[in-house]
Amino acid sequence: MGHKRAAAPAADPYFPAHGDLRYGVHRYELALDYRPSANRLRGTARLSAVAGPAPLREFALDLADFRLQRVVVDGRPAHYAHRAGKLRVRPAKTVEAGAAFTVEVHYTGNPQPVKSQWGGLGWEELTDGALVASQPVGAPSWFPCNDRPADKASYQISVTTPSPYTVVVGGKLLSRTTRASSTTWVYEQAAPTSTYLVTVSIGRYEAVRLAGGGPVFAPRRPVPQTGWVPARLRDDFAVDFGRQTRMMDFFEDVFGPYPFGEYAVVVADEELDVPVEAQGMATFGANHLGGRRHSERLVAHELAHQWFGNSLSIADWRHIWLNEGFAKYAEWLWSEHTGGPLAAAHAATAHSLLSRLPQNLVLGDPGRRLMFDDRLYQRGGLAVHALRRALGDGPFFRMLKSWTAVHRNGVVTTAALAAHAARFTPRPLAPVFDTWVHSAALPPLDAADGP
Repeated sequence: MGHKRAAAPAADPYFPAHGDLRYGVHRYELALDYRPSANRLRGTARLSAVAGPAPLREFALDLADFRLQRVVVDGRPAHYAHRAGKLRVRPAKTVEAGAAFTVEVHYTGNPQPVKSQWGGLGWEELTDGALVASQPVGAPSWFPCNDRPADKASYQISVTTPSPYTVVVGGKLLSRTTRASSTTWVYEQAAPTSTYLVTVSIGRYEAVRLAGGGPVFAPRRPVPQTGWVPARLRDDFAVDFGRQTRMMDFFEDVFGPYPFGEYAVVVADEELDVPVEAQGMATFGANHLGGRRHSERLVAHELAHQWFGNSLSIADWRHIWLNEGFAKYAEWLWSEHTGGPLAAAHAATAHSLLSRLPQNLVLGDPGRRLMFDDRLYQRGGLAVHALRRALGDGPFFRMLKSWTAVHRNGVVTTAALAAHAARFTPRPLAPVFDTWVHSAALPPLDAADGP
């Protein structure tokens, strides 16, 4: 089975207006200056890209309503038009087919979330600071981009903000420099990253190092893990995230090596409906703490996304169950591992719940309206459990590790998973995928079991 770009890219059927298939970006360099009191963002974005198989007389970037100072392609001013979230660029000189080129965009404005059926997406002004939660199409709320999940790139992000604020970005902190009353934070995310998984958190946070778990002579070095937490929540954080290092060790055992260099958790000093995953990072709300580990399943869910969704990114949004189904199943595996209900018990509970709800959701292509429906998460977990039962535990866990290794930092589809899993059993798996993934009706819980 091919890896990464197995087929020519196609427009996302759920968001056909997003992204431009005529080129790919391999690196973004963002230099941002943000003033929280005025919600004022000034930015320079430099994109290093490669044209596709046809010459580029013009191309498009996704960018929300900012004021543009200038747009430069390969060092020369370009003509551009900017409206309705699209920045259309006409270079002074046509970019040849397959050629590398650079785009520089200088912009300024007051970032606002992109409106959607799920509420505002992207850059969100907080009571004191800001955060970014872009899934699925909020990235243009703060930087010009080729906004499709399969167009993955490395990032260097520099953020200058008043010195009392901490800036957290998914990736390695390269430098922190204070001049007068401002501090510039520079982060590098070397791993290929989808636009919606790039994030910034700005707030008054203290760093809490999470001690590495695992035996002293473990064959791998512990993953550096840091919490960024309001001072008043440090004690609760120590309890609520106290088992995350053990969780990391367990997930490395079952999913394979953690795919990035470090993992950060931000706790914003306000309530958030749900935590949000980003590349190498997750953002929780103060409401997810309480000193009783009542949100530990969410801690597991967000950490699991680093493998499923972030390292293994979906080709388009039809395949979102590959992110959410495996992250839901990771919750069940962690419960099983720590002496809680077994995954089978969680599956039975999910099945009972779904049996009382409308059965009009097709997991493998839920449609834009239902792509974040609660049923997709439960049904996704059930589909993974059905795969486990069809394969048997040994082959299933070997398949999982191989799946994350073969497609590490790549792009995946449901068809790729079906082909990959088929290598681990002589039994046909088509019935499992047909009943659990490609049909709306809820099969019996034992539908994956053989004779």
